[in-house]
Amino acid sequence: MDALRIPDRLASRLPGRLGERADRPVVSLVRLHGVITPTTGPVPRAVINAAALEKTLERAFAPEGLVAVALQVNSPGGSPTQSALVADRIRGLAQEKEVPVLAFCEDVAASGGYWLACAADEIFAHATSIVGSIGVVSQGFGLDGLIERFGVQRRLYTAGESKSRLDPFLPERPEDVEWLRDLQDQLHEMFREWVVSRRGARLDSDADLFTGEVWTGARAVERGLVDGLGTARRVLTERFPDAELVPVEGRKPLLARLGLGGAPAAAGPFGADGLLGLAQAADIRATWARYGL
Repeated sequence: MDALRIPDRLASRLPGRLGERADRPVVSLVRLHGVITPTTGPVPRAVINAAALEKTLERAFAPEGLVAVALQVNSPGGSPTQSALVADRIRGLAQEKEVPVLAFCEDVAASGGYWLACAADEIFAHATSIVGSIGVVSQGFGLDGLIERFGVQRRLYTAGESKSRLDPFLPERPEDVEWLRDLQDQLHEMFREWVVSRRGARLDSDADLFTGEVWTGARAVERGLVDGLGTARRVLTERFPDAELVPVEGRKPLLARLGLGGAPAAAGPFGADGLLGLAQAADIRATWARYGL
């Protein structure tokens, strides 16, 4: 029986000796889509965090003949810590493999989404993309008046006067707000330093880019936040005409690949897990809505 022959286009994606025979360069495409959060969320593939992307990034930088990695960014932001962890991992792999990284802003690359884009050596956007939002936001609710109206007593016991800061069921205290603003200022400065370290002299020195404002992709080019306009396919085809563009996605769990995944039906939409999922979905939706999406 003749030996099984694997097509060259597939062999180029395999590790080891088969991959070494490929003579066509490769550009890995990594989609960074969703809100940046340490939790998995109701739809795991609709969020971005370091744990979820670790294996995907490793595979993206692994192919033989790799000439570049392209990040397709579509994110309204989220956790500053997860933004930094993912960006740091991208930079570490890029330096280890000595390949350039290009970022492409899609609908929105704002706040933490722009933090991720700055992990690239070059950033491109569509003219209609929403880019920027270099700032820090915190949000919550004040429910102390609501529970008082319905005669509900809040019983909270702490050891340490700062343990109940900004509790939504207690009246807001000026010293708590001052503490929060100081924390935001620290995070904002870290964000600013990251952008300046990555973009350097390309930034428009005559404009204040760190107010949390957002711009269209066309205006972001003028501000130096992105390097040019264009889609991933057009730019990469022009830059690497002989390369194969290979999407690299996260692998689904085994049960999901077999069609057996999903939450137990018995939980229902109004069980504890269902309610948590609805709350997470609402929070994710609100984050996108800040940019009209």
